[in-house]
Amino acid sequence: MREEEKLARFEQAVLPHLDAAYNLARWLTRNDQDAEDVAQEAFLRAYQFFGGFHGGDGRPWLLTIVRNTCYTWLERNRAGGPAVTFDEEKHSGADPAASPDSLLLLSEDKQLLKQALEELPPEYREVIVLRELEGLSYKDIAGIAGIPLGTVMSRLARARERLQQSLAGRINKEP
Repeated sequence: MREEEKLARFEQAVLPHLDAAYNLARWLTRNDQDAEDVAQEAFLRAYQFFGGFHGGDGRPWLLTIVRNTCYTWLERNRAGGPAVTFDEEKHSGADPAASPDSLLLLSEDKQLLKQALEELPPEYREVIVLRELEGLSYKDIAGIAGIPLGTVMSRLARARERLQQSLAGRINKEP
């Protein structure tokens, strides 16, 4: 395949999923700059190994590469060290016409959810992000994470339960 054809196919199959790649990297690294670095590295790897892509939906294929790149990057660069917090205001899709009170409540709700998500173990956080934020099927998640379908379902159930407990605990602590 000529380089121009490869690039055109790559752009068509993979580039539409740039936001999903960054989102997954962001939730796994818990840092904006690190997520950008990991997503960029993953795209370079994806392009390098694009000959192994046999068509179909490029999203699960790319997110598998992003996931693997994230974990490799985390092993090399962090030994469970602290992460810089995510700037919710910068990434908020809030309606600018909303009232200040409703914006404050929305911001507080998002902050509570973000904190609860970040406290989840990585294996739970990744399945929640892939399912609830990226809308992937259980089958796609199983393929991306390299785990059986039943494991995806049990991790999702446990992740949801932990989120519910964490959020309930946070809400009950509020004055």
